[in-house]
Formats: sequence, structure tokens, C-alpha cells
Amino acid sequence: MGRNGEGKTTLSKIIVGELDWTGALKIGHNVKIGYFAQNQDVLLDENRTVLQTIDDIAKGDIRTKIRDMLGAFLFRGDDVEKKVKVLSGGERARLALVKLLLEPSNLLVLDEPTNHLDMRSKDILKQALIKYDGTLIVVSHDRDFLDGIVGKVYEFRHNKVKENIGGIYDFLRKKKIENLKDIEKKDKAKTEYAQENVSSNKQKYLEKKEYERNLRKLRKRLEESEIAIGKVEAEIIAVDKSFMEPGNSSEAHEIDYKRYQDLKEHLNEEMNRWAQYSQEVEEFLQNNS
Repeated sequence: MGRNGEGKTTLSKIIVGELDWTGALKIGHNVKIGYFAQNQDVLLDENRTVLQTIDDIAKGDIRTKIRDMLGAFLFRGDDVEKKVKVLSGGERARLALVKLLLEPSNLLVLDEPTNHLDMRSKDILKQALIKYDGTLIVVSHDRDFLDGIVGKVYEFRHNKVKENIGGIYDFLRKKKIENLKDIEKKDKAKTEYAQENVSSNKQKYLEKKEYERNLRKLRKRLEESEIAIGKVEAEIIAVDKSFMEPGNSSEAHEIDYKRYQDLKEHLNEEMNRWAQYSQEVEEFLQNNS
């Protein structure tokens, strides 16, 4: 885990051989790597059907379990005859994951695999990965998804990678935070503080009032984004609780799933907006230091 731009995806691509680099990489004997990239769903052949996509790569005895595997990932009945080009983003992501899990590999590298998945699909993937016999390398900020899957957390921070033994909640307790987003907030606050100290001796060359006004405007926008993130996260928790309430009809469950997916998309958009605003604050401080 780590902030955007710290090198998580870069390292993933180096491991799977998709990126040139300077240095050395040693792959263990008989290691066969499977890779799920953030854009894996768009790499599918749009003119193949769901069944054809999986049938193309299934080998040996696993061919008898193709429909069971597709059914487990919510492709049932006539769904398997749909062409890839008519599938939603979430359906494509699910299909890409089925394809990956059926390919012969003993090391899976997954880069943000839950980005386009709804709550139900995410849980199905999690259970499949828990049963997976090989090794997993997962890039993710989803603490609930990571819980029970990972035994080590590698933190990318300040151009270094630090190994932390234990699960995701062990890591959060060690950092004395509740979620992975809090690390980014702490880093941002420390960076701003350091940059402001460095720039203090040069502040006489600036029009101080204009500087402070512009900085205040940027920070206000950042704070508003943080408030918006908190509201969306609270709504997601409420939907989770509603979904677990006994006696809810299947129609109510479907409404909850749709609401959950919409909220997750909204949260991703707001997180991206927050990252952009945070970067603008940092660049402003750097440019005026």
C-alpha cells in the first residue's frame, strides 16, 4: 500500500515483465505468474462471448467446471452467451478475474482488483483468493477486502518500501489509524508543515496577503473534499448494515447492491479529486518556497 505515485503499480509491472527497469529481478524456480492490471477488463476480446472467453484458456479437467466457475462469479444461464462488448464495467472485471483464476499460475499479482466490483462480487473474489493455493501480491486500499488474505503489508513511502509482518489490521493498529486513507492525510500534513518551514525564510519575496489567500482557497477546497469523502463512507457503512439486516427481500438486496456500487464509484471519484487537490496544495507550496 501507499500513496498514488509511490511506485506500487510500477513494481507490479516489473515483476510480471511489462516494464523496463534498471536493476535485478530474480524469479523463483517454476514460478508461473498471473497478472490482473487496473485496465485488465478492457483487454478482453469484445467479439467473444463470456463462455468463449473462458473456454479459450481452460485446459484439462478444469474444462468440466467452466460453467460452475462462471456461475460462482454471477454469470448464469444465458449470461454466458453475452458478448463482452455488451457487458458492464463490473461484469467485465468479474470475467477478467475468472479468466485469470483459470490460467495455470502459482503467483498472482493483482493491481486494485476490486475497483469496479460491487459488494457481492468483491466477496466472491475474496473467498476465491482465500482458497487459492499459490502466492498473492495485492495492491489495494480496501482494508475489508485485504483482511484475511494478506500476511504481510509492504508500505511504499518516501521512495522506500518497508515490510510489516501481520495482516492489514495489525498494520493499522501499529500505525494507530483506522483506515489506509489516514496515512495519506498524515503524509500530506507532514509534507505541508516541512514545506512551509523551508519557505518561511523566502516569504519576504512574496506578496504575503496574496500568498495566504491563494493557499487558504486551495486548502478549503481540500477540506471540503475530505468532508465529502467522510459522508460517502458513512453512507457505505449504512448500506452495509442494511444489507445484513435479516428479513430483507431479494429486491431490497438488489437495491442495496446498486446503491453500494454507486457509492463506491462516487467514493473513488472523490478520492481522486482529493488526491488532485492535495497535489495542487503541495505544488503551490513548492513553487512558492
